[in-house]
Parts: sequence; structure tokens; C-alpha cells
Amino acid sequence: MSSQKNQSRREFMTQTPVPRLILTLSVPTIISMLVTAIYNTADTFFVARVSSDPAVNTAATASVGLVFTVMAIIQAVGFFCGHGSGNYLSRMLGAGNHKEANEMASTGFAMALILGVIFAVVGNIFVTPIAQFLGATDATMQFTKDYMRIILFGAPFMMAQFVINNQLRFQGAATYAMIGLMCGAVMNMVLDPLLIMVFHMEVRGAGIATVMGQITSFIVLLIGTSKGENIKMSWGNVHINRHYIYEIINGGAPSLFRQGLAAISTLLLNRMAGAVGAAAVVTIAGVEQVIGAESAIAGMSVAGRLMMMMASALIGFGQGYQPVCSFNYGAGLTKRVKEGFTFCVKYSTIFLVGIGVVCFAFAPGIVSLFTRQEAAHIVGVSALRYMSLSLPLSGAIVISNMMLQSIGKGFKASITASARNGICFIPLILVLPQFLGITGVEMTQACADVLSLFIAVPLAISELKKFND
Repeated sequence: MSSQKNQSRREFMTQTPVPRLILTLSVPTIISMLVTAIYNTADTFFVARVSSDPAVNTAATASVGLVFTVMAIIQAVGFFCGHGSGNYLSRMLGAGNHKEANEMASTGFAMALILGVIFAVVGNIFVTPIAQFLGATDATMQFTKDYMRIILFGAPFMMAQFVINNQLRFQGAATYAMIGLMCGAVMNMVLDPLLIMVFHMEVRGAGIATVMGQITSFIVLLIGTSKGENIKMSWGNVHINRHYIYEIINGGAPSLFRQGLAAISTLLLNRMAGAVGAAAVVTIAGVEQVIGAESAIAGMSVAGRLMMMMASALIGFGQGYQPVCSFNYGAGLTKRVKEGFTFCVKYSTIFLVGIGVVCFAFAPGIVSLFTRQEAAHIVGVSALRYMSLSLPLSGAIVISNMMLQSIGKGFKASITASARNGICFIPLILVLPQFLGITGVEMTQACADVLSLFIAVPLAISELKKFND
């Protein structure tokens, strides 16, 4: 019975027409990514309404943006273990090596739990210096610490659920992964208004809602591993040895670089926005006034969260391609890998052009949903429009990175993963604001996207040329 089940999944992954296979696997991941992005943005939406005082709302919104750096690091480690173990187990399933696939699944899960506990303990011990390092001011310090403490306590569940989610996707069980994430998203979106607006728990309510959503996803996803042909977690299959650690690093390092550098870039962005915004002047109702550090950070935070939500469909689409890529590469069917790459880049670019036009045209109305403070609104609108201009380039950048990572080309994948938020972004965020002020902060991500395109695509093509048609 087991061999028949394994064979049926193998036939599905290797014989289904590539466009149909990618769409079948990507629809659940697109839905789950969109829902996840919405509930991530829900914190910002409801936190902006914690008080009738706009200054308090701006400080609360800024604090959530500051703690996003910590969340990005937690996500980076979760994706590191999840993509590293998921890529390898998918290639092993494609090659018919089920023993190593089973052992890798349990090992990646165990490593995430261990690292999550370390984060929770160490982070809470040093919560005050971390908040200071993130750039919290007197106005945002308490909000930042309150939100961060709760997020850190949820680190083990957050990391572990990212691992299970990615492992299910790489096995071709995207529907189970979608159900797990959506259950957590629903929990978060129900608790956010209840805890923030009914029980008046301010940013602590947002933190509790986020963590409860992550715990819900963790439980549902863990149950999903016991269903159907999915690999079951077993402590007996945990082998934290050199072989599996190497494979997790090889397959997960690009995700760690991508997410880790996103955390560093967010930190630098917030610090630069705060420093430049403290002196930048805008004209509001015919009167010149200083933007202020909190308003600049809040505006950039809103634009970043919105763009993340808009790009989530692309990530979901790419995640539908990843198991197709790794499974067929492991099975030696490189023509299908190349066909999937072309299909994904073409249609993701078309989709992102449409999204970019909408975001650019309706930026004032979109940003106004998340901040009512005028200076923060001005910064958010400008940043969102710059990001919208470069959004169509993300298709080729992201799919190139995902392809290289899924076929085990760790070094090239790490370079492409580091380009957008590291190699290109970090120098630009340090230089552009020195010459262009707050405009330099607002346009940095768009400029980094343009430069990243010229790094990612040539590296992807260098591998695609090696495939035999």
C-alpha cells in the first residue's frame, strides 16, 4: 500500500503537465500567503487605532515596525530550517530515497524547536538593549518592549510551523500547508480587534493575537503531517549530525540570507528614516512642519507591510513552483524544471505589472487605511509609489532565487537571495539619504530591486543552460 501511495505521488509530480502542476500546487500557497500577509498587516491596521490621540497611534505603529526586525529574524531561522530540510527531502523523494527524507523532516523540525527556545529565552533577557538597538525612542520604547516580549515567547512555535509548512509544500501537500496557515490567520484576525479595541490591551493585544495565530498554525500543521502520504514526525528519526546539518545549511542558507538581510535592512531603514525624518520638512495645509522620527518610521512601516502583502501572491506562486523544481530535478527531469521557470517568470511579471499600477494610482487611499497622521501618510504614499514602480521586476528576481535554491545550488542561490535586501539595499540606504534626504529613504528599495535584477537573472540562466532538453 505504501509503495502504491508513493508511486501515485511520484506520477503526479513528474507526469502532470508543468503549467497545470504549478497552478495546482500554487493556488493553495497563494491563498495562504495572501491570508498570512493580511493578518500580518492586521496588526498595523488595529494598532493604528489604539487611542484617540494620533501621536499615541503613530508611536504604536512605529513600535510594531521596529519589532518587525525581530520577527524577520525569527522567520529567517524558521525558513532556514524549513527550506533546508524541505528542499532535501523533496529531492530524496524524487530519487526514491524515503529513509533520508523521513529523517530530514524530523531533524529540521527538532532544530527549529531548539533554536526557537534559545531565541525566546535570550531575547527576553536582553529585551531593553535590543529595543534600544532597534531604534526605539522615548515615545516608542514601552510599546516596543511590550510587543517584543510576547513575540519572542512565540518564537519556538513560529519557527516550527514555518518548518512544517515548507516540508508539506515540498512533498506536494500544499493544501495541508494552506489549511494550517489559514487557521492561524483566522485566529489572529479575530483576536486583534477583540484584544486591542475591546479589552484595550494596545500593542500587547496585537502581540498575543500574533502568537496565538502562530500556535494555532503549529498545531494544525503538525496534525497535517499525520495525514495521507505526508511524512510523519518522529523523535526516533531525529539525527542532528554533520550530514543533515550540511544539507540544511546548503538548502536553507539562501532563505537565511534573504530573511536575515531583510531584518538588517529593516533595522537600517528604520534608523535612517528616524534620523532623516527628525529633520525633514514637509508642507501640510500650506504650513511647513518637521516630519518627525516616529512619523517617518510609521510611514515607511506601513508602505513596507503593504508592499509585502501585495507581493505575497508572487511568493505563493513561486512556492508552488519549488516542489515541482526540486522533485523533478531529483528525478533527472530538467526539461520540466526549465519549462516551469519560464512559465512562472512570464505570468508573475504580467500579474505584478497590474498590481503595481493599482498600488501607484491608489496609494493615498490605501495608506490612509493604516495611518491618520498626515506626515506619516505623506511618507507612506511616496514610498509605496516608488516600490510599485519596481514591483514588476520581482517576478524574475524571486523565481530565479527559488529555482537555484530548489536544485541545491546553495552558493548562487545565496547570492541572489542576498542581492535585494543586502548587496544592493544596504549600500543604497546608507548613501541615498545623505544626498536626497527622506526621498532617498523612500526610493531605496526600488533602486535595490533594479540592481538585483542584473544579479539574479544571469545566475539563473547560467544553470538553466546546463539542462539537457
